[in-house]
Amino acid sequence: MTPVTVAYLRKTTVQDLPTVLKIIQSAQEFLKDQGIDQWQDGYPALPDLEADVTNHMGYVLIIEGQIAGYAALLLGADPNYAIIQEGTWQGAKNAKYSAIHRIAMSPNFRGQHLSEKMISGLLTLSYEFGYSQVRIDTHPDNKLMQHLITKCGFDYRGIVLMDNDPKEIRRAYQLFLV
Repeated sequence: MTPVTVAYLRKTTVQDLPTVLKIIQSAQEFLKDQGIDQWQDGYPALPDLEADVTNHMGYVLIIEGQIAGYAALLLGADPNYAIIQEGTWQGAKNAKYSAIHRIAMSPNFRGQHLSEKMISGLLTLSYEFGYSQVRIDTHPDNKLMQHLITKCGFDYRGIVLMDNDPKEIRRAYQLFLV
């Protein structure tokens, strides 16, 4: 019989932030080592993570009592998704949606397909909070994240710009829960 691994999501607390910051910094190094220019300008930094906690957006993935990963779940419209290029969002124009951001896994847990568990948990939370669609984006060079996103059921919809900056292009995806 295979041992059961206890895995769950919970809200991030202020006490979690030192560990979460280390996970983010490790993810920044991981992206840099792959030649991906995502998260190489100091974002996300501690103030971003503190804002996630304050705004009840931050979630940690707990595996056997340890923080294995981090993500933010925005419940409501993301201004970066207001304009989409080279495609279109599906469904009603003013549809209510959640958005997943800042997914990062601890190097101690990478390669175990735990990002899928994290996204699954965030989808469940989105549904429980009354959202029927979820959006997510990633850097055009981040092929691992693109693969994860589509593996989790998201469909590619087009290009969005972060803060309307033409140098900050992201591939945008959407998933309907019902």
